[in-house]
Amino acid sequence: MKPTLFVLAAGMGSRYGGLKQLDSLGPNGETIMDYSIYDAVKSGFGKIVFVIRKDFEQDFREKIISKYEGHVPVEVVFQSTDALPEGFTCPADRTKPWGTNHAVLMGKGVINEPFAVINADDFYGRDAFEVIAKELSRPRDRKGDYCMVGFRVGNTMSENGSVARGVCNTENGLLTTVTERTDIAYDDNHDITFHDEKGEVCKLDPKTPVSMNLWGFTPDYFEYSDREFVNFLKKDIDTPKAEFFIPIVIDTLINSGEATVKVLDTDSKWFGVTYAGDRPSVVAKFAELHKDGTYPEKLF
Repeated sequence: MKPTLFVLAAGMGSRYGGLKQLDSLGPNGETIMDYSIYDAVKSGFGKIVFVIRKDFEQDFREKIISKYEGHVPVEVVFQSTDALPEGFTCPADRTKPWGTNHAVLMGKGVINEPFAVINADDFYGRDAFEVIAKELSRPRDRKGDYCMVGFRVGNTMSENGSVARGVCNTENGLLTTVTERTDIAYDDNHDITFHDEKGEVCKLDPKTPVSMNLWGFTPDYFEYSDREFVNFLKKDIDTPKAEFFIPIVIDTLINSGEATVKVLDTDSKWFGVTYAGDRPSVVAKFAELHKDGTYPEKLF
């Protein structure tokens, strides 16, 4: 059974400004998502599922989904703040989405095979999709047998400001913890640094694995997510900015022994438009990738 690609496309780019999922960055108007879909199909994924907000469905279908007709099956699901389990009501002052793992839960009704989760506005590279497609295609004999692609932090930096990354600790190739670091940046010597909980400057080896939200799951992940979302809501439903992130569930399942997460290495170089200043370099990189033959003149 071919794995499914689940694309998280419900967010707005607050730092970048505007709906960057629909921004044309390739030489023929391609979005970052177009490259992810192309690479995923080439790597063996058999279906694409997008999670979006209902209010930009028409724009999304016209600008994005129409391109893929005839190339790969596509489904769309919707994330909204009132999509809550029975017994819970969305607080009137809640405007912020419930987070990435809530977005993942929206795919429960349409995904019945192993699946990878990606951000719509990150470029992951062909090797990353090949690595995770191979891992998701192997037989499994238990629940909670998951994976993630660990990008080398040196391949994920922006020259235009700090970035947030989930810094991974591993043991025997399995994830033990993901620690969110919000201010990873180059210092004056071009070393990669961040500030720890005490405010002290720490260096990161460029090869340190970080999470770029490229996860691999089997459908049993929805069961665990349902349970943990209820636990999250019991604690944080009235906290306006609290979000139900994927690493929250992963950390819980690792600590309980219910899941293992294999960390897959890739030499792919991430890039994206975290800041408006990133855009020119991303446009130039895509132009070069077409010029050197990595991508054809037209993706679809």
